[in-house]
Amino acid sequence: MNKKLQGAKYVVSDIFSAIFAWALFFIFRKITIETGDFNDINNVFADSNFYYGLMFIPFFWIFLYFCQGTYLNPYRKSRLKELEQTIVISILGIIVIFFTLLLDDHIQSYKNYYFSFTLLLFIHFTITYIPRLIITTLAANKIHAKKMGFPTLIIGNNGKAIKIFNNIEHQEISSGNKFVGYVNLDNSSTELSNYLPYMGKYEDIFKIIEENKIEEIIIAVEKEQEQDLHNIITEIEAQSNVQIKIPADTKDILLGRVKMSSIFQTPLVLVSNEVMSNWQKIIKRVIDIVFSLIAILILSPVYIITGIIVFTSSKGPIFYKQERIGFKGKPFYMHKFRSMFINAENGTPMLSSDNDSRITPFGKFMRKVRLDEIPQFYNVLKGTMSLVGPRPERQFFIDQIVKRAPEYKLLHKVKPGITSWGQVKFGYAENVDEMIERLQYDLIYIENLSLATDIKILLYTFVIIFQGRGK
Repeated sequence: MNKKLQGAKYVVSDIFSAIFAWALFFIFRKITIETGDFNDINNVFADSNFYYGLMFIPFFWIFLYFCQGTYLNPYRKSRLKELEQTIVISILGIIVIFFTLLLDDHIQSYKNYYFSFTLLLFIHFTITYIPRLIITTLAANKIHAKKMGFPTLIIGNNGKAIKIFNNIEHQEISSGNKFVGYVNLDNSSTELSNYLPYMGKYEDIFKIIEENKIEEIIIAVEKEQEQDLHNIITEIEAQSNVQIKIPADTKDILLGRVKMSSIFQTPLVLVSNEVMSNWQKIIKRVIDIVFSLIAILILSPVYIITGIIVFTSSKGPIFYKQERIGFKGKPFYMHKFRSMFINAENGTPMLSSDNDSRITPFGKFMRKVRLDEIPQFYNVLKGTMSLVGPRPERQFFIDQIVKRAPEYKLLHKVKPGITSWGQVKFGYAENVDEMIERLQYDLIYIENLSLATDIKILLYTFVIIFQGRGK
């Protein structure tokens, strides 16, 4: 399954559809509404809007579709869902085009505006959706006929896993699962070996996912092992992009974090790992970049003055970098103005406290007003951090937290941030207990992630900075 090629088919189709729809609409409109006859088609080619449309409108539509997430997972498209999405985005796009390119045209009556809007919407939607429907149907037919499929791994032992495997494997119409093998939680030999190859220990699951390009995992553990289900889902969901499905009778364990997905005769629960829609992700990233560039530009005198004070007030470098764990569990270096004396930890990771003797006098002030954090706008520009997101921690402390609160790994579903709801509500943590206490705020943030939430957190952060209430 070549995802890039399949995605390219939709992109090329949408580009040509946008060009053809605009040209057809413009010609029809010019020779019927504006001139009132079919004789002078030269009016079409004399209008600069015709050429502006041919040059820019296809890219405008591709941008809208990309923001909508149209080209993500091109082999997992639902024809009904795509019909709905195409209608919605077509209406939105036509409104923008109408008010930017068509509203100032010379017309005989305002009724012509309504006719033009309806006509362009109908032409664009029809010419766009029909090729999409054909591409989607051809791919769906290949999947249903088992000519292509999604590499699938089963996590399970015996009875339940075997039953689900047989149900899916013997469906008359394939659901697209191409079973690669299975992983057993207790690493013992099971009856499932008669049906699927044993891929290895559960501890090696991320290596197995990477080496076999796994796209879907079905968790079918026995009743006595269901207490491990939450931890398994949390770990996989936080560090990989695979789809996770579990038997429908265990849906109550997740308390609403799932949606039902019926795979023909075998009802499974799809664990949704999408914390934000694609268009919101794009806008969030744009805000990160624009805000960081403006902040670095405006705060450049503050950077210089702060750097001078740090350098002259205590021995050591101006900036301090430290390895933290970020998105999908990947390490990165976070940058700060140095607020402690050099060699403050002596090789042993330690958390700071209110009366920490390791903090310099100026460092205490910087922490109060979050001044030590402003070099992290550089991390935001690099893409290793965001303006808003859970504060990143060191692996040393994460290992301690996970032993008591495995759900901490869910924070790795999003990029860490300069500020967060946990930082606003709780502040800096002085020990692992406080880290775990702060965790609840960051988990709630992830479950309610939106641009509006980010804006509220940024506003509250500014209030704390101006009031000097930083902890």
